Amino acid sequence: MTPLLTREQVHVRLQEIFPDGAPNRAYLTRMLAASTVFVALYIDAVEGSGTYLGPKHVYRMTDERAARTDAADRASYATGVLRTGSQVEGRRWYQDNTREPIRDETLREGLVAIGAVTERTDLATTSSKPRYALKAGFAALFDPDLADEALRVRIAAWQAEALNKGALARLAIVRRGAGVSADQVLVTFPNGETRRMKPGPSSAITKAVVEVFAPTFLTDPAVLFLSESGNKVVARDDELARSIGLAIQADRNLPDTILVDLGPTHPLLVFVEVVATDGPISERRKEALEALVAETGFPAEHVAFVTAFLDRSAGPFKKTVDSLAWGSYAWFAAEPERLLIFSDAPRSLGG
Repeated sequence: MTPLLTREQVHVRLQEIFPDGAPNRAYLTRMLAASTVFVALYIDAVEGSGTYLGPKHVYRMTDERAARTDAADRASYATGVLRTGSQVEGRRWYQDNTREPIRDETLREGLVAIGAVTERTDLATTSSKPRYALKAGFAALFDPDLADEALRVRIAAWQAEALNKGALARLAIVRRGAGVSADQVLVTFPNGETRRMKPGPSSAITKAVVEVFAPTFLTDPAVLFLSESGNKVVARDDELARSIGLAIQADRNLPDTILVDLGPTHPLLVFVEVVATDGPISERRKEALEALVAETGFPAEHVAFVTAFLDRSAGPFKKTVDSLAWGSYAWFAAEPERLLIFSDAPRSLGG
């Protein structure tokens, strides 16, 4: 049978296999996922073994049983726990009502979707028989003898082989944006001008806003205002602002970035807040910016509000999503071609 790490060691290794940027990372790295992978390894539910995992294997497991790791004990658990009325010594890890999160979130939407687990196709959807097995390449990542550089090399090889191009691109973007370099961040404006910003996650997201978001979602983008922590004004274009009827006051509570789309008949003003930790476009923030715009006489219908994050699976978005203002947008550097709309207009689901 497959050699075993502890459940806690599996949990740590999942964080390395699925770093920030991995789709559905929360499902893939929480303790419930570690329990599922550990039990699959415990009963040898690995591709090609002929043994399959069901949710019951996971929610009936106990610390006492997990500590019994000889081959006979592991094999007897694989079959015995499925029998009606069977008993397992010790306190169960989970109750019966954990069946659905294990099946739907951890397995189907998590490990199966990302290519780490295979599912039997010869069973009816209503069958209660076990149907899941770890793919062999994924199971090999939990070899207790793998460590340090050898583990990193094996994980990178598995990611390159198992993950689709979109998932790999997302991981690369998040790694690049999350890394804190000692070098300044060079931002290239739509008109070809460049500015240097202090290194850090916020600057990396700002760079993506100017270089990726702006040309993707605006027809003829320009930068009116750009700031960073500790240096409120990195760049401002007062002449352009005056030409569209907007007076920029740097001492006012301006957002991190102000873009303008010069393509439409009437220019579109886009306020962008960059969130590396907190500070999104909340309802209060949106109202304050609307008041600022109203003072200048700029039409409210030609103003948009965007909060920019590195990735929707990471902490900053989860921490602030419930405070994002209705009528605003969220954009993620890791998924640059998509825009999340918080619509405040009633409409039918099919409309």
